[in-house]
Amino acid sequence: MGDDLFVPKDFVVPDGLIAGDFRLAPLGPQHNEADYAAWTSSIDHIRATPGFRQGNWPREMSLTDNLRDLHRHARDFAERRGFTYTVLSTGTGDVIGCVYIYPPRSQGPGDDERGRPAQVESWVRADHAALDLAVHDAVAAWLERDWPFDSVEYAPRT
Repeated sequence: MGDDLFVPKDFVVPDGLIAGDFRLAPLGPQHNEADYAAWTSSIDHIRATPGFRQGNWPREMSLTDNLRDLHRHARDFAERRGFTYTVLSTGTGDVIGCVYIYPPRSQGPGDDERGRPAQVESWVRADHAALDLAVHDAVAAWLERDWPFDSVEYAPRT
């Protein structure tokens, strides 16, 4: 493999980020019920979030389908193909959003003249909408500081 990896073999993937009122932790099956409750309560809000308008998610699915999705994200993380973090409230520990760090959809890793690109999306629950800009800005700074990407596509917030 080599350069076609999403992140270099020797890159130590961060296990999270703590920033103000929230923290990021790798998303996994243990978050199923809280993750499901978070996004199903905020479908219209997520669809209106920059970066999600053109996508096919969120869409209706069962709790079992959501669990399958979380297993897929955990596998991607373990195999270093993409990194999904749950956004947790530092005060309550509740799931309040999600951050997805993947190769751009238009091509596979390493197929880009921009070097090592990443596409990032994030959302927060509707009842935590005020945190969207803080999550975006903290994640953008974190990617710049601690990740090996040459370019990052991440829909700006206004």
